Amino acid sequence: MKKILSFLLAASLTLMSLGSTGQTPQTQLSRTPLSIGMFQIDTQVAQTPEQREIGLMFRAQMPQAEGMIFIFEEPTKQCFWMKNTILPLTAAFIANDGTIVNLADMQPQTTNPHCSTKPVRFVLEMNQGWFTKKGIKAGTKFKGVMFQH
Repeated sequence: MKKILSFLLAASLTLMSLGSTGQTPQTQLSRTPLSIGMFQIDTQVAQTPEQREIGLMFRAQMPQAEGMIFIFEEPTKQCFWMKNTILPLTAAFIANDGTIVNLADMQPQTTNPHCSTKPVRFVLEMNQGWFTKKGIKAGTKFKGVMFQH
């Protein structure tokens, strides 16, 4: 009986620790610079399925000139939602050549899908309002090492 209780306690502690790490924001991703017009962005790169799934979840803040770029293997219709995401964000759906296909404002803690209007490989999330304040719209082109020019 004592062994069973010890096992159950150890299993419970393991599950609790797994649950708590699931609510930790990922801040140690590799970074790459992007530019659009005269603006520079320091972007975190989410390229593995796990990194893309977590994205900006649980982040309480993000500097204005910072974002997260999601890189997918093939261009497809990409859809994003905001479950467990505290920050209001705008997603820029970006073609292979760096051109913004469309922008979508996304509200925190929602599961409404926000999708690209065409197949894309890249999605950049920035603080909501950043693109509007800079006058950046669909059709504007990013520069960065991942874009084919």
